Amino acid sequence: MGEIVEFLKFDELEKKITGLIEEYALLKKRNLELEEQLKNKTTELEETSKKIGGLKEERDAVRTKVDSLLDLLQEIKAP
Repeated sequence: MGEIVEFLKFDELEKKITGLIEEYALLKKRNLELEEQLKNKTTELEETSKKIGGLKEERDAVRTKVDSLLDLLQEIKAP
């Protein structure tokens, strides 16, 4: 009878260890997926930042051009 109890304890321990290994594998896979998503989002953020920088430069160039055109208009209006 004692041998059966010992065997059942080992069987239960084996199941717990197997369950932990499976859970670890799933967590490891999910971690890799999340790292890939983070890498993709970081790349997207960098691209967006570059686009915003380009748009700011374009806006500043347009503003400078508009200011110079307004100055020209002021010169034309001046008697």
